[in-house]
Amino acid sequence: MSRGLLIVGGSRGQRLRAARAHAPTTHHAIVVDAGTLPFTRVSDLVCPPQPRAVVLEDIDRAFPDAQTGGTRLVLTQSNYLLQTWIDRLDEHDLIVATADRAALESRAPEAFQNRGAWGAFELIDLDLEDTWDTTDSLISFVQDDATPSAERPATQALARAYTLIDSAERLALCREAIALEPDSPVTWLAFASACRESKDGAAAREALDRAAMLAPDWEAVPYESGKLSLVYDDMHRARDAFQRAADLMPTFSAAFSNLGATLGELGEPGAALVALRQALVHDPRSFTNLNNIGVVNRELGRLDESEAAFRQVIEINPAFVFGYYNLGHTLFLRGNYAASLAAYEEGQRRDPQQNRRQGCRLAVVRLANGDAPGAERDLWRFVNAAPPDEREDLLLEAYEIAHALIGANPGLEPHRPFLDRISAEIAKSE
Repeated sequence: MSRGLLIVGGSRGQRLRAARAHAPTTHHAIVVDAGTLPFTRVSDLVCPPQPRAVVLEDIDRAFPDAQTGGTRLVLTQSNYLLQTWIDRLDEHDLIVATADRAALESRAPEAFQNRGAWGAFELIDLDLEDTWDTTDSLISFVQDDATPSAERPATQALARAYTLIDSAERLALCREAIALEPDSPVTWLAFASACRESKDGAAAREALDRAAMLAPDWEAVPYESGKLSLVYDDMHRARDAFQRAADLMPTFSAAFSNLGATLGELGEPGAALVALRQALVHDPRSFTNLNNIGVVNRELGRLDESEAAFRQVIEINPAFVFGYYNLGHTLFLRGNYAASLAAYEEGQRRDPQQNRRQGCRLAVVRLANGDAPGAERDLWRFVNAAPPDEREDLLLEAYEIAHALIGANPGLEPHRPFLDRISAEIAKSE
């Protein structure tokens, strides 16, 4: 059964009326301000008896996205935040949420992709419900004894801080939150993220250590620690941190996906694949995770599984250009050069950045298909647009692949001038 109702479309008033009409009157309500939701730990709330309905009006406010993607504090990420609530709720409890569609699509597009925790929600779109009558009598789901969320003194400051574009202002407000509540792990975690955003790694690490001391079993702390470790290329520390976060919250898909990616960087593809597959259990439509699974399977020589993963990536998100590039690479390794060419061409067609490395690989795939003029055209177009260091690296890779290709396929011997020109250009740079 659904664990939540997400109501979008219509006006704000219509959404609220729909929430009241759809929610069962038998549930005890707990009303949480969506703006402070990221900074309110579920374990800190006093919940009413079961069954319960968690009421979140304008849930899009719970996912402020002023920080850049890689820096963004985990508490403001929708799949993590909602999963912490779902894990706490009983099977008969319910989350009733309303949202402005455009705001939610901007801050948490995964909500409309049936990703992760959002898979537990039934979507009610008022714009598609022609029979919805705004004059219907209202059924209140907020009983007289509804339990309001227990806001800690610093939550308003943190909620305001994470809506700001200016990172310096965010850092200042996080300092204020610490002054208001120095014994809250939430304030220290938020401060750590703001420090990391300001490139103060030492202060971020100190804040994370303080948060860990205050809440040693809170998965968000080692997760943020793992992210910080990645910034400083401390891969072993990152691995241990992501493993700790995953152990503390087995439903935390991002902890497993980051663990898998880190293990892959450490040269442990088998362990990486185990972690990535576990991430998929709780977020089966994660195209980035599937993409990583495809890459690791390719490294392990499991080309059938690699191809299958990349085809899923493209099916789920046709706009993800690296799904096509990676599929093309796997098909090339399988010797299916015609299909590889089609995949690379589709990636280039959809790629607004016109990735130079992938463009050079497309050139080599054209060579494999016997199209030497096309290979020449693409290779030099991309190589000549690259700065010197990158140009040399692109030429070396193209030479290595083309040399192996011509050596293994006598039918391509007439196209050796393509290889000779690359060799001459490399010699010039030396």
